[in-house]
Amino acid sequence: MDDGPSYAQCSAKGCRAHATWQLLWNNPKLHTPDYRKTWLACDDHRPTLGQFLDVRGFLREVTPFGAASDASIS
Repeated sequence: MDDGPSYAQCSAKGCRAHATWQLLWNNPKLHTPDYRKTWLACDDHRPTLGQFLDVRGFLREVTPFGAASDASIS
């Protein structure tokens, strides 16, 4: 049985690249102001995923991904 990749992948549809960025977002109509959801992105998809969230007013922060403290996010 395949449990999926052994590394954090980009959240873009069909992309299997290693994630290098985390996009922190929330939907203000559904979430409290301090709540954050996380999408992971490779270098190629960071701009498009960020733009998708930003035009909807959901994007809160973009930070590098890959530090030891980020290992639990997938």
